[in-house]
Amino acid sequence: MNTLEPGHLRGQGGVAEDDVRTACEPEALKRAFLDHLLYTQGKTLEIASHNDIYLAVAYTVRDRLLRRWSHTSSRHKRHGTRTVAYLSAEFLIGPSLGNNLLNLDITDALRETLARLGIDLDELVRREVEPGLGNGGLGRLAACFMDSLATGEIPAIGYGIYYEYGIFFQTVVDGWQVENTDKWLRFGNPWAIHHPEWGVEVKLGGYTEHYTDDVGRFRVRWVPEKTVWGTPFDTPVAGYKVSTVNTLRLWRAEATEEFDFSVFNRGDYLGAVNKKVTSENLTKVLYPNDESHQGKELRLEQQYFFVACALRDMLRILEHRGLPVTEFPRAFAVQLNDTHPAIGVAELMRLLIDEYLVPWEQAWEATRATFAYTNHTLLPEALERWPLELFKSVLPRHLEIIYEINRRFLNEARIRFFGDESRVFRLSLIDESGERYVRMAHLACVGSHAINGVAELHSTLIKEQLLPDFYAMWPEKFDSVTNGVTPRRWVVLSNPGLAALATEALGDEHWIRDWPRIAGLEKHADDAAFIERWQRVKHTNKRSLAALIRDETGVVVNPDSLFDVLVKRIHEYKRQHLAVLHIVTRYHRLKTQRATDMVPRTFIFGGKAAPGYVRAKLMIKLITAVADVVNSDPEVRDLLKVVFLPNFSVSKGQCIYPAAELSEQISLAGKEASGTGNMKFAMNGALTIGTMDGANIEICQEVGAENFFAFGMSADEAQRLLRSGYYPRDLYRDDAELRAAIDLIRGGFFSRGDAGLFEPLTNDLLNEDRYMLLADYASYVECQDRVDAAYRDARQWSRMAVLNCARSGRFSSDRSIAEYARRMWHTSALPDTGHGG
Repeated sequence: MNTLEPGHLRGQGGVAEDDVRTACEPEALKRAFLDHLLYTQGKTLEIASHNDIYLAVAYTVRDRLLRRWSHTSSRHKRHGTRTVAYLSAEFLIGPSLGNNLLNLDITDALRETLARLGIDLDELVRREVEPGLGNGGLGRLAACFMDSLATGEIPAIGYGIYYEYGIFFQTVVDGWQVENTDKWLRFGNPWAIHHPEWGVEVKLGGYTEHYTDDVGRFRVRWVPEKTVWGTPFDTPVAGYKVSTVNTLRLWRAEATEEFDFSVFNRGDYLGAVNKKVTSENLTKVLYPNDESHQGKELRLEQQYFFVACALRDMLRILEHRGLPVTEFPRAFAVQLNDTHPAIGVAELMRLLIDEYLVPWEQAWEATRATFAYTNHTLLPEALERWPLELFKSVLPRHLEIIYEINRRFLNEARIRFFGDESRVFRLSLIDESGERYVRMAHLACVGSHAINGVAELHSTLIKEQLLPDFYAMWPEKFDSVTNGVTPRRWVVLSNPGLAALATEALGDEHWIRDWPRIAGLEKHADDAAFIERWQRVKHTNKRSLAALIRDETGVVVNPDSLFDVLVKRIHEYKRQHLAVLHIVTRYHRLKTQRATDMVPRTFIFGGKAAPGYVRAKLMIKLITAVADVVNSDPEVRDLLKVVFLPNFSVSKGQCIYPAAELSEQISLAGKEASGTGNMKFAMNGALTIGTMDGANIEICQEVGAENFFAFGMSADEAQRLLRSGYYPRDLYRDDAELRAAIDLIRGGFFSRGDAGLFEPLTNDLLNEDRYMLLADYASYVECQDRVDAAYRDARQWSRMAVLNCARSGRFSSDRSIAEYARRMWHTSALPDTGHGG
């Protein structure tokens, strides 16, 4: 279901007039653009700024989206199909202009129109400011899923937060990450439509009162300490060459009373706007640093805020459709994207039992039929827990509801596991092992009818290691849906050279909506002419990335070198420092003249460290410190370059993935849930060097082990080594190359003689090595030598690259969404069989 009411955007002239106004022929586009430039921006072409022109173009495109949006809304209401409500703290949607032009199929028409006016459409697309609405894989997955839901014509609404500043804009100063304010809204956002009339009041803090109402029913009243007002910003999400346009609905916090006139008149000018300031803090920035109590409180309030707004909004839609509240699970399938929105289980129960007076048993049945939960982590410490006192101070009524859910659930568990109180203790929604916590993953498991992992290995480990007691209780709830990414964004938009080559080789563009058809490229893998064209496309992409690197960092890299890329969130389990150990080893070989016929390489890193994650920031410093030394050494710079590209984003990803030749996916096996960057690389023909972790396993199975550089321990082998006793210092003592690499780092060679700078990293590797870098080091370095050998045969390397692309058909988000729809959401496509634009 979409949420613009039928006819909301139509004039008295009806559909025919609407069609004329939003026609897509060049003349109609020209008229619309010039109208928006004058009547929306108040400028003529002669005096318009770049941003004026961009906004006028964006509004011209948005008009065409809104027509389809209105028709989609009418169709969804008319048919009453179950709507997917995708709840996510992040939606890393990337720049919108190019994507919307592609999906509306008007890129060429608009390019021609603007060219006649002396405007370069490609320059507008390149310079578009990217929304700061996500951090990494979780948010980008949500964006890919929204694209695939619309392309598959499945009714859907994405719910999240309209962050004013996003996470942060990363710069690197003297090798250290510096977080700057990401002012992505500074020049406006033409794609979002504000709907204050659909605002929602959200309560926070306070206490509860228990009483009996006039007819003798037990009731609970929540008396809040404060209330904030949430208003939605709607962004239309178009499917590829279909009439369906779904909704991304993001919520901004506002004060219920923005200006206190009486306080102002008393001379307290700051106090007069205090409520406005404190309320708006709620949606200022993505993921506030939660090292402090205040940071934890704000993060919990953020999560509750958008979930409360979303569920209230769904109830509003239900009422608009004339359906009783008991029909909620038939109207909506709500997907929890990780534990951030898990509070939705308690919130829906609160709404049903407190405000709609639905009996507990009926409310609980409806709640469990509504929610499904996707787990995205195998790190126990990443499963959200909230200190009980903090939770009670922010959400007192929800804690009471969670206690009651837990009481009933544990009674059920005691019967199911008779006499096993230790298991009951582990299952509890309240962690009682020390300081008491609310376990959000447990709440999501108990309150959902389906639980899934995001790769085959991940889903197995969830059942065996992460949530084994829940699996023993409800094995039927557990499922696996491997992640996917949209080929529209990550091939067609990012790699137009490859897209054109694929269309020519396959004979049509059907592969864009049906990515498995890309398998047709396999028959061209031994065609010399095709391989030559493939290589030209790759080299063009590498030159583009080399230019970006020069502009951003000042480092000049050789496009003829092997582009070895590791771009993802900076985290110890992702093991960027293992890649650094390999770089230092190569450098040591070159300096000691033990390297023979080394292939020239450019190592490219990118990614952000969480502001409070000191060790991850030190890893960035290590990368940049090694880069400073290596890049300035005239003896090696023709064979070895190291680059850290700051502020990795969707826009930069669109330049990086097509240019990459080697994709680094080197997490310790058993730690990465899935990965999606690995899929983007493979789709663009990069070969993977990786552990058998997450979706790497499935990529290796699909592309063939001979076209994949596998190294390191399996998850089982890593666990066995830990159980038998893991002593990393022994590996350091016995491996001369490893010892030489670590000694260069710990001795201060890369830190201007400061031997203590990287001591926290090296001490950890030698004494604990939690993510077992040293155990995988020798295998990794040997595998990298195999990469060198393979790259020397350019024709064979390109053949392997073509096969990686051709055999990546499984990794489209279209396939992921089809599996969710069939197995968990029990909903289906609702295509436009009539007029749809």
